[in-house]
Amino acid sequence: MPLAPPPAHEALAQRLGVKPLPSALVIEALTHSSYLNESGANAPSNERLEFLGDAVLGMIIAHKLFSIYPGAGEGDLTRMRADVVRGSTLAEAARRIDLGAHLILGRGEEAAGGRARERNLAGAMEALVGAVYGAHGYRVARSFVLRLLKPELSQIRKEGARIDPKSSLQHLVQARWHEAPEYVTVEEAAGGAGRRFTVEVRVAGAALGRGEGASKREAQQRAAREAVATLGAAGADVPAGDEV
Repeated sequence: MPLAPPPAHEALAQRLGVKPLPSALVIEALTHSSYLNESGANAPSNERLEFLGDAVLGMIIAHKLFSIYPGAGEGDLTRMRADVVRGSTLAEAARRIDLGAHLILGRGEEAAGGRARERNLAGAMEALVGAVYGAHGYRVARSFVLRLLKPELSQIRKEGARIDPKSSLQHLVQARWHEAPEYVTVEEAAGGAGRRFTVEVRVAGAALGRGEGASKREAQQRAAREAVATLGAAGADVPAGDEV
């Protein structure tokens, strides 16, 4: 039996600004495989729509960057596209529309903090793009994506392709100390919103930054961002083994 669309999901469809958007597609885009595994419901998960949306999203962003940067080479265009369609970027866009609150999850995934998990949010965003494309075709999907990712595209216009904090730190540390940063999980706790991780990044015994997040990856990125700021303030001259 197909899943029935709760009223909250109908409200989300209204907020997406795409009309009409069949409720069956919205529900499919929001349904995580963990729910079906636990409930045995006869309904599809969002994985097929995620596959479709990933391809459509990549095409839309590639076309947009190709148009606004006529002098950019393949390498620059590829880096900028990757910056816009990466999981962390899509998860941030999902948070702006409170998408996590609408995900249909299994009890185990819910208890593990699945509503805040970057992978789930990014996958649902791709699935929504696939749903819009399936319902209305390329032109409507393009308008939807460009509206949804307007802040990220504006940032690209200002700064070009950004390097994520872990990559930035990797370059700084290898250039200065000729070794890779070490990420150490110093705390893992279960809270009301799921698991929380605290990660410390160290270089030759020196703690350069610390970050928290709902996933180890998120905590590592925040620790790396703090470490990059620390090295910038210190002129990238923190002695190995000394505490910052």
